Amino acid sequence: MTGRRRPTLDDVADAVGVSRATVSNAYNRPDQLSAHLREEVLRAAKRLGYAGPNPIARSLATNRTGAIAFMLDAGLSAAFSDPALSITLDALAATVDPEGHALLLLPGGDDGGPRADRVLAAQADLAVAYSLADGAPALRAVKQRGLPLVVIDQPFVPGAARVSTDDRGGAAAAARHLLELGHRRFGILSAQCLSAPRGGPLSASEAARSRFRDNRERLGGYLDTLAEAGISPDSVPIWEASGLSRQDAKAGALGLLGLAEPPTALLCMSDELAMAAMTAARERGLSVPADLSIVGFDDTPAAQWAEPSLTTVHQDLVGKGRLAGELALHLLAGNRPPKPTTLDVKLVVRGSTARVR
Repeated sequence: MTGRRRPTLDDVADAVGVSRATVSNAYNRPDQLSAHLREEVLRAAKRLGYAGPNPIARSLATNRTGAIAFMLDAGLSAAFSDPALSITLDALAATVDPEGHALLLLPGGDDGGPRADRVLAAQADLAVAYSLADGAPALRAVKQRGLPLVVIDQPFVPGAARVSTDDRGGAAAAARHLLELGHRRFGILSAQCLSAPRGGPLSASEAARSRFRDNRERLGGYLDTLAEAGISPDSVPIWEASGLSRQDAKAGALGLLGLAEPPTALLCMSDELAMAAMTAARERGLSVPADLSIVGFDDTPAAQWAEPSLTTVHQDLVGKGRLAGELALHLLAGNRPPKPTTLDVKLVVRGSTARVR
């Protein structure tokens, strides 16, 4: 038994007594029809069971999918659990959505970005790289396809549009603040560097080889500022968090606080790492900031609601996402990439830091 033939655009045109172009405009260019005629077309389509133009066929005809591939450096859950990422992504989406563009999220893996085959297969008109590792295979796949590229934070890709943050300047301000409070024993809780094996203590030279540019910049800001105050970089313990979660980071904070001469101040490369450090301090019976000062980076909403509220480096996450969205629209319109933009940061002093005892 053969199935019933699916209705086509021609069937709708015949039923209404108009051309194929008129039916197509009812879906794709409604401003070209009167409201009455469009309603008549759509009513006939519904009666016949016509679902509308085939989106795949339409994308083949126009060579446009209407989608933007957003490439993550970590798993898909990071888009919803990492506050800094979710704020940036929300601002980008709010910018491109009014222009009719959808977002296609491509999760990252062990290489600090999505697999190349996922990028090659993605139906997208443009790619956005969010904080990918240097040399991530996804970037080669973007180049192979000839897709326009917007980079948020990292890495540096010649010919791409890019918006980033003054990571080194923010880290330097954090270290300088703690030095002014009299601290001389420091620890650094680092974001994931893709070291082998993942997680655990790192030397300064090992941390400086992180495949993530923002890690290297923040580390440089911390250590250079401490060195100017006479504190050798090799004397500052560094612990790499093995993942993105606070639970992963807490193990690193406990490791730093368990040293024979534990730090009186922790420099944390993100607010999530700093929150984990606060939990670790409480578990060891330490008071923040009386026994331990902690500084984060990002200034996510949770920072001001922490107990105590978190001293942190503020970056304009909403502005960064909005600008990335504007750059995407700029490239999709056929324009050349503008010069890279670096957004300023500022230290926000709250309750998690105090003068050393």
